[in-house]
Amino acid sequence: MAKRVAVIGAGSSGLTSIKCCLDEGLEPVCFESSDDVGGLWRFKEKPEADRCSIYRSVIVNTSKEMMCYSDFPVPDHYPNFMHNSMIIQYFKLYAEHFNLLKHIHFQTTVHSVRQRPDFSDSGQWEVVTVDRDGREETHVFDGVLVCAGHYTQPIIPLSDFPGIDTFPGAIVHSWEYKDPDPYLGKRVVVIGIGNSGGDIAVELSRTCEKTFLSTRKGAWVIGRMVGRGLPLDMMMVRRVRDLFYGLLPRALLNWIGREASIRDMTTSCMDYSLLTGSSTSVSL
Repeated sequence: MAKRVAVIGAGSSGLTSIKCCLDEGLEPVCFESSDDVGGLWRFKEKPEADRCSIYRSVIVNTSKEMMCYSDFPVPDHYPNFMHNSMIIQYFKLYAEHFNLLKHIHFQTTVHSVRQRPDFSDSGQWEVVTVDRDGREETHVFDGVLVCAGHYTQPIIPLSDFPGIDTFPGAIVHSWEYKDPDPYLGKRVVVIGIGNSGGDIAVELSRTCEKTFLSTRKGAWVIGRMVGRGLPLDMMMVRRVRDLFYGLLPRALLNWIGREASIRDMTTSCMDYSLLTGSSTSVSL
């Protein structure tokens, strides 16, 4: 008799976990609290408590060639860097191709996961779920795969900002941000230069009266594409590079990054000049 495995979540990891279980002759049972697959990449007009939340314009920062499932490549006609809606389409194609949907219980929340009293002998787990109608059910599994993601709770360290309690304006976390319309004509400061901070600051700059981007330390902002129109991660993600990054001092790595950025910027400007017939310069 095949061993039963609980898979919690039907996002990118949950879907491939179901397939891996099937490949190994196991019996997967997936519990997904929402009504569809996709997890993090499902855009909703309003953020929902205890769920991941993305803004309308999110485009993945990993190329399709590097992020796709090895046994199911992204369709050729999809762009190298996909909008969140296209990522959802890809996940659905994957789930349908491998017939995974029949193993997923939608709108079912996992309430608890505990070792059974005889766990030392059986290795089994007791999983309690609650469905959309509030019905509670207890299941027994031989294994549990937790694929629930880690972007569900926004981190808002307001205590780190003296005077924040007297600030008269609105304070919004990127978890709540959906589009720039509510900020038309306003002055906004974006705190943090991570992926979301960079995206949102650029988007707001087209709508706000003034947009500021605040960061505690410097960062290299680079494009998704490199020479010959190839995705950056296809060219840069190499095991040997990871080895060098771990061995070389940060000052040297920063110098290499600076020189590479200057070269890429110069090349891009030269290419633009040739295409348009205009002259251009690079200021550093």
